[in-house]
Amino acid sequence: MALPPHDRKQFYLLVVLYLLQGIPVGLTFGTIPFILKSSQRQTSFVTIGLFSMATYPYSFKILWSPIVDSWYSQKVGRRRSWIIPVQFVTGITLLTLGYCISKDKILPKDVSKVDMKALTSVFLFLVILCSTQDIAVDGWALNILSKESLSYASTAQTIGLNIGYFMSFTIFLSLSSDEFMQKYFHRDRLFQLSSYLTFTGLLYLAVTFYVSLFTSEKVHVETHSHIKKDDDEKMIEYQPDEEEDNESHDLINIYRLFIKVMKLPSVQTLAIVHLISKFAFQCNDAATNLKLLEKGLKREDLAITVLINFPFELLFGFYVARLSRAGYSFNNKIIRAVAGDARTLTPWIIGFIGRLSAAILGNVVVYLFPEDESEISMSFFLLVLCQHLLGSFMSTFQFVSMSAFHTQVADPVIGGTYMTLLNTLSNLGGTWPRLLIMSMIDFFSKYDCTGVPLIQGQSLTKEQCVSIGGQLNTIRDGYYITNLFCIVSGLLIFTTYLKPTAIKLCKVPLDQWKVSN
Repeated sequence: MALPPHDRKQFYLLVVLYLLQGIPVGLTFGTIPFILKSSQRQTSFVTIGLFSMATYPYSFKILWSPIVDSWYSQKVGRRRSWIIPVQFVTGITLLTLGYCISKDKILPKDVSKVDMKALTSVFLFLVILCSTQDIAVDGWALNILSKESLSYASTAQTIGLNIGYFMSFTIFLSLSSDEFMQKYFHRDRLFQLSSYLTFTGLLYLAVTFYVSLFTSEKVHVETHSHIKKDDDEKMIEYQPDEEEDNESHDLINIYRLFIKVMKLPSVQTLAIVHLISKFAFQCNDAATNLKLLEKGLKREDLAITVLINFPFELLFGFYVARLSRAGYSFNNKIIRAVAGDARTLTPWIIGFIGRLSAAILGNVVVYLFPEDESEISMSFFLLVLCQHLLGSFMSTFQFVSMSAFHTQVADPVIGGTYMTLLNTLSNLGGTWPRLLIMSMIDFFSKYDCTGVPLIQGQSLTKEQCVSIGGQLNTIRDGYYITNLFCIVSGLLIFTTYLKPTAIKLCKVPLDQWKVSN
């Protein structure tokens, strides 16, 4: 089913709003860790893991989601009351951060002098703003798209977040790199981090201006309450407006409904699935690219793999949304043998297997990396590209499929809080293991410091060795041990719990996901 014409304007608006959200996300999850690691290879994985704490608000936004659902101006609208001011503050913050970096503050050109506490705090604040905007936009999507197009809410999220993420991560790293621009375009870099932050800050303000003046909270159903198709009238149905429901939307009542949601057996089961399902890929997602950078792969060459991946991500988002819509049946014998009768979550199960394969291939890619980085062949680069594309494609499969499932089961009476709860659980499953995984890599790694006189029995950390002019030699790389542990654990969890549970969840009647009458 194609996206109906009457939903296209709302769909495009959602894409732009999610794009804005992806800008700080790409900086926090991708660009800043890459700058820290590629500028100084001796930066420990624990340090990168500590900076990843700036991403935690995405995993705990449910704590203030009921406030977003209950405090608003009726004149401005329930969702626009939050989207407009939050985006305005985010834009001003990006402009201010860009100015500070241009003055060599917050993130100085000499990365070894960076104040990690200040850097983490700034991006923590940005992610808090983004996660708050996400709560409002998720709730708004349930009401401005018609019921027949609800599965496309996850598509809008996928497309928007990916564009924003790639703008701030891959495209920025490529176009701000002298080596990349000279190699492929024979010119100097287009911009620096400070100028990019200024541009995105202005973009935030421009979109906020549009939302405040040219959008309304509700879809004007009277303008297209019916559509004609083959001379037959078809009613366009929307989720009921939460403000018109008999339920009170004061803060206490929203928290009460939230607690009722958490007590639903189906939600509790889904929470367990979310919290453990991403452990298998954590080492691959968080450390494989950083390990390649540590071994000498140029960040502009790594960025090429993501640039190639970008258009496919958009196409896959649309494709998986169609596969994940309610009522779609998979008749392929191979797919049914692999995924069973998982219905909406069939792409999610397929994606799990694919991401597990990408994690295994990650070990191979890192192991085969040439000792002399100048000897990287085209065949090895293609292997890196295939590993990255496989992981990204399968991640898109999982994300869109699970987001479509969330949209189908969420109770619109507390749509923002309900969607935020489910998305928060999903995000938490990807963030809680990250610092643990980074610590495990450093714990299992063993290095030898040469080139400097050492007292017998003296042991130095990586940073201490480099600071006194020593040469680090890796005796045992903890990446392999950690990644293998994640893969084996994930395989056992998938076969014994995740797959059969996903199949059962898809068969739970919709009324067992509701807390409203």
